Amino acid sequence: MTENAAPPSVFRNTAFLRLWTGTTASGLAMWALPFVLGLAVLERSITAVELGVVLATRTAGFLAAVPVAGVLADRHPRRAVVFWSCLVAGLTTPVIALGMGRSLLLMAVAATVVGAGQGACRPAFQAMVAEVVPEHGRQQANAATTLAIRVTTLVAPSLTALAALLVNARELLAATAVVWLIAALVPPGGQSRPAPAAGTRASFTTDFLDGIREARRHPWLLAGLGALTAVIATGYSATAVVLPLVSRDRYDTEAVLAAATTAYTVGALAGAMLMARWRPKAAGWVALTGLALYGLIPLVLLVPVHPVVVVAAYAVTGIGIELFNVPWFTAVQREVEPSKLARVSSLDFLLSYGLAPVGLALIAPAIDAFGVSAVLGACAVACFAVPAAAALVPSSRRFSAR
Repeated sequence: MTENAAPPSVFRNTAFLRLWTGTTASGLAMWALPFVLGLAVLERSITAVELGVVLATRTAGFLAAVPVAGVLADRHPRRAVVFWSCLVAGLTTPVIALGMGRSLLLMAVAATVVGAGQGACRPAFQAMVAEVVPEHGRQQANAATTLAIRVTTLVAPSLTALAALLVNARELLAATAVVWLIAALVPPGGQSRPAPAAGTRASFTTDFLDGIREARRHPWLLAGLGALTAVIATGYSATAVVLPLVSRDRYDTEAVLAAATTAYTVGALAGAMLMARWRPKAAGWVALTGLALYGLIPLVLLVPVHPVVVVAAYAVTGIGIELFNVPWFTAVQREVEPSKLARVSSLDFLLSYGLAPVGLALIAPAIDAFGVSAVLGACAVACFAVPAAAALVPSSRRFSAR
């Protein structure tokens, strides 16, 4: 592997700077909502059961909107899709506050619409990077975007907690709505694409299937997507379900949980900064190796080790996930036909992150049936083996069939 000189800073591109700001604002609003609702539970404005229902309906709206949004963002100007989806999320967020203590149904319906807005903007934002950034600067642009997302993940809980000292949960939801409006208004206009002639537009199902066919043209994409889905469904589920139990039962403190999750985010920040400049020749193999590092998490949860080892493993895993994310997004933007990019991006989000709740739902019953050791062992094997198998696909070496 060799390293090439990095291109000039992508932030000199005003269009990308506006897109980055809008993407960051949408990420901040998306991450803030669960924390604000958690504060509402502490204030006794809603119950824990109501919190679960609202978050579940938000996820359902997200997953339902992602495939629809992919088709819409390939049919219509992606800037318009971003505007309307973020505007809908912003206008509907205060309705959740209106339903607090009054109507769980109103809160659930509003959360579904907010989730749909969140899901609808994701593929469009991803596709717009390819519209406003030249190919040589896209890896840096993707690194800058994921860096902003990681910083948001790190600071959103703290900012929300500090704001809660001054205002209540309802007012915080109103502030979140304002952030959504920023995400709607700030991004630049993208490239205009010719509209299909009257009477020639295919049905929604045909367009979506066309996106699947485009994905199938790229063996490396299918292999990488399968690896990402397997790792998230196993390694991520182990983190979410088993880490709190290990922190409590093995180490008798919640500090390990807090330190490990923080180390993961800090590691991801370091990984994103590394990939902003590093241009490995075998980018696909580097990415899949980084993804396989997720197998360290179930291993350190399985074996009694010093807490420092657990924290270090999470930091290394955080670096690894960005070794995957940045080349992955860059390759998708480079290799996929531009007119189908949003549909392929929606398929990416739908399969990888969309199936994460399935893993979360199944891991606890699996632990009850087979024991925590067997489940963690299986998760570790999956995290190591599936990316390794994906690397055997010839075009996976560079994430390109060219």
